[in-house]
Parts: sequence; structure tokens; C-alpha cells
Amino acid sequence: MLKKGRKFIKEEKKDIKEIYRRFWKRDFSGNTGQAIKNSAYSFSTTLVQKIGAIIFTIIIARLLMPELFGLYSLALTTIGLFAIISDLGISSTLIRFFSKELAKNKPNTLGYYNHLLKIKFLLTFFASLILILSSYWIASIYYDKPIFYALLAGGLYLFITSFLSFFESIYQSFNNFKKSLMRESIFQVLRLIIIPLIIIFSLKFSENVLLLNILLGLSFCYLIALIFLFIKRPILSGKNLNKEQKKQVNKFILPLTAIALSGIFFVSIDKIMLGHFVSAEFIGYYAAAFSLIGAVMGFLSFSGALFPIFSRLGGKKLKKGLRKSVKMVLLASFIIILITLIFSPLIIKIIYGTQYSLSTNLLRLLAILIISEPLAAIYSNYYVAIGKTGKMVKLLISAALLNIILNYVFIITLLPRGNLAAVFGAVIATLISRYLFLFGLIVFRKK
Repeated sequence: MLKKGRKFIKEEKKDIKEIYRRFWKRDFSGNTGQAIKNSAYSFSTTLVQKIGAIIFTIIIARLLMPELFGLYSLALTTIGLFAIISDLGISSTLIRFFSKELAKNKPNTLGYYNHLLKIKFLLTFFASLILILSSYWIASIYYDKPIFYALLAGGLYLFITSFLSFFESIYQSFNNFKKSLMRESIFQVLRLIIIPLIIIFSLKFSENVLLLNILLGLSFCYLIALIFLFIKRPILSGKNLNKEQKKQVNKFILPLTAIALSGIFFVSIDKIMLGHFVSAEFIGYYAAAFSLIGAVMGFLSFSGALFPIFSRLGGKKLKKGLRKSVKMVLLASFIIILITLIFSPLIIKIIYGTQYSLSTNLLRLLAILIISEPLAAIYSNYYVAIGKTGKMVKLLISAALLNIILNYVFIITLLPRGNLAAVFGAVIATLISRYLFLFGLIVFRKK
């Protein structure tokens, strides 16, 4: 075991030296060089995104306080649920087929773009419409919380953000991750300036109006970022797809649709259920802790940069790339978890203030996700890249169903002991289901 550990450290030192050499000489040739370049821009984008998100979360959490922050988080989570419906794997499909086409002498990128854009528009339109029509029932009957206006504004928010991810996927297919970095920087600066001002001037209004103004402000920030993506877009060429090509694309989308639909319940079910059973301030405590863990996981999730490369590789090279990615994530994850477990009280106090002290132990427990989530993202992209999404669909559906059952059982069982106990129940249910999903991904990959 010790010998393997030394060998691993030796290999990592060699890889770090190679990365440094390539950066120093600006040598990004070959798949290795392209992966390093993509990862550098992807990491920079993630750095801007997560640092911006942390600063933004700190500001609005302190301005809104636990109850209003909980309502804001619940509204965004609900809108995010419908946002998943608006994509259903379209962005991943675009990256995969574009990457395959760009490896050819005469790529037909325009045909795939037109076909996927039509599907994307229909999905986004119906998702936004369903959200708007069901917003009153969700806010007033299911949650019984004042987020009705926010969900109405969510129809616009969803439409803009959905197309933002679609057009950004085009740049990623061309291995242009620099555009994503610039877009993210513009959005973060706008959000950090506009939203706090909106909150300050809207605190005198009702909770419904305050949350409405925040969602409209966020929609405006995303709209500016979307407009930026239209500047100097990649030139697409080719012709409309024939029936066989459309059938191939649609066949690839189907399992991704199942993944996305399962992902709705896998990712969002904890907050969705808590929104029905506990008061808003406890959702705020949970959201505060999860936001920090999400930011940390983002720094480790560079798998998006590897997806276009994975799509072009095969055999031993693909497996080698997967192994290296997993090793890098594991090494960093253990260090970060240890720091979080020791310093979580200080972290919560400095970042959010004493009002969020109940988030401390939630942060410690959620820190366990720092290992599972980045690894699951890498393995999921691996499955998609090799076109074998069937196994992943079965795993995700099973994990999603288990997550729903466990969340309901744990929340109901622990709710008599108080709202905070119910929140801990949701966290435990989430940890169990997500680790079982990761375990399944690892085991089924070898079969």
C-alpha cells in the first residue's frame, strides 16, 4: 500500500512538472496540451464563478438574513428544477456531436446546430410556460411561502439562462473556453453591483416584491452575458441533417433525457421537500452551508474541460485520462474535507455571522460530498463521452428514487424533534443516495 502511495506521488510530481513546462513554453499541442489549456481556462472560469458566488452569497445572506435567504434559495431551487427540463441533455449532445464533426475534414456543425436549437427552443418554451402556470400552486399551496412573484419572474429567468448554457456549449465544442471565462467575469461583476443595490432599495417592500425584484435583476445580468456570447461566434458550416442523422441525435438525447429527469429528483429533492415541511429560516441555514460546499466542489469539477477531449479519445488513452482525473480529485478532496471539519465554526462565523451558527454542523456533514460529487461528474462525463449512457440512466433513476424515499422517511421521522433535525435528515438522505450512485458508476464502468 505504501509502495503504491509513493508511486502515485511520484507520478503526480511528474505530471505537475509536465504541466508547468507546457505553460512556460506555451506548448498546448496534442490532446494533452489541449486538455491542459481547457482545464486552465475552465479552472479560471470556475475560480471567477465560485469566488463571485461566495462573495455574492455572503452579501445577500447578510442582507436578507436566514428567513429571506431561505425563501430566495427555495425560489431559485424550484426554478432550477424547471431549468433541467428545458435542457434534457441538449448541451451535452451538442458538445459530443460538434466535437466528433470537428475532427473531420468537412464538419457539418450547422446541421446539428439547427436541429438541436429547434428542440432547445421547444423545451425551454414549455418549461417556462409550465413554471408560470403552476407558480401559484407551488408557492401558495405546496410550499405555503411568499415566493409566487419570484416564480413568475422565473419564467423569464429560465428562458435566458437556458439559452446561455446552449450557446456556451458551442464555444466549448470548439475548445474555446476563454469565451466562457470572459462571459462569467462580466456576469459576476454585474451581479455583485446590481443585486445588492436592488435588495437595499427593496427591503421596505413585501417579501413577494423583494424576491421578484431580485429575480428580475438576475435575469438582466444573465441577458447581458448572453448578448456577449453572440459577439464573434464560431462560424458554422454544413447542411441540414438527413433522417438518419436526426434519428442518431434523438437516440443519443433519449437516455440523457432520462438522466436529466432523474437528476431533477436527485439534485433538488432535499430543498423541495424541506420547503414543504420546515420554515424558511431553516432552509436558509441549509442553503448557507450547501453554498460553501458547492463552491468548493466547483473548484474540483474540471470535468467539463475534459469532455470534448474524452469525446475524441478511446481505448487506453481514455481510461488513462480518467484515472489521472480521479487521482487528482481524491488528493485535493481529502485535504479540503479535513480543513472544513476542523474550521467550520470559524468559517461560518466569519462568512455569514453569528445569525447562521446553526449552519456549522450542517457544513461539517455536507463536507463529505466534496469527494463524491466531483468524482461522479468525471465518471458521468466519461459514460456520456463513450456513448454508453444506458447504465448511467439506470443508476441515476435508482439513486433518485432512493433519494426521494430516504428524504421523505428521514424528514418525517425527525420532524417531531424540530425543524433542524429534519434538515439533518435530508442531509443524511442526500449523502447516502449520492455515494451509492458514485459506487454504482465505478462498479458498472468495469463491466
